[in-house]
Amino acid sequence: MSEEYVNLLADLEEEKVIELTKKRIEAGEDPMAILEDTRKGMGIVGKRFGDGEYFLPELVFSGELLNSVTEIVKPHLTGGEGTKQKKHGKVVIGTVAGDIHDIGLNIVEFMLDVNGFEVTNLGVDVPVQKFVDAVKEIKPPVLGLSGFLTPAFDAMKETVEALEAAGLRKDLKIMIGGGQMDDEVRKYAKADAFGKDAMAAVALSKEWMGVK
Repeated sequence: MSEEYVNLLADLEEEKVIELTKKRIEAGEDPMAILEDTRKGMGIVGKRFGDGEYFLPELVFSGELLNSVTEIVKPHLTGGEGTKQKKHGKVVIGTVAGDIHDIGLNIVEFMLDVNGFEVTNLGVDVPVQKFVDAVKEIKPPVLGLSGFLTPAFDAMKETVEALEAAGLRKDLKIMIGGGQMDDEVRKYAKADAFGKDAMAAVALSKEWMGVK
């Protein structure tokens, strides 16, 4: 079922994906396993977009499909809608200026949320000043910058430098993710770490905030 589910997601078969998601939940499957399959499916979507098989409409639709799946899965991850979970700390995330990819961003928001973090998602194509204003106002210990396209590297660097200029960098840990991230990009952007996926973002946030 897992492979079939990933392929249906990658092919954007909305009705079948929703039906199968509900069946898997009803069968008592681990919601995290469903989420991992969702991540794999979205990874294929991202690759198809990069290869020119999919275009912006497909990318936007895949984001909507992701939201539909997470709405079904989320209550079962948090122990039900009514569960009040003590939050570990604040994390601000957003896709940097000039980039409108939000699939990975939304998965990161979702995973941080269900792991007990208070997340502020600034969305996509976020201007440098908006990141500065959000950090100034919210005072998060962690900031996540997302970018899928190569020009995002410059926007990440500009954002970090603007935070430095505003005197907000000292107590702030910055992680980057999305697209072709590696340690060279991290150094270039002056970030503290890079993450390959949403669980890396959770692990870094936990480490930086001292969450066991």
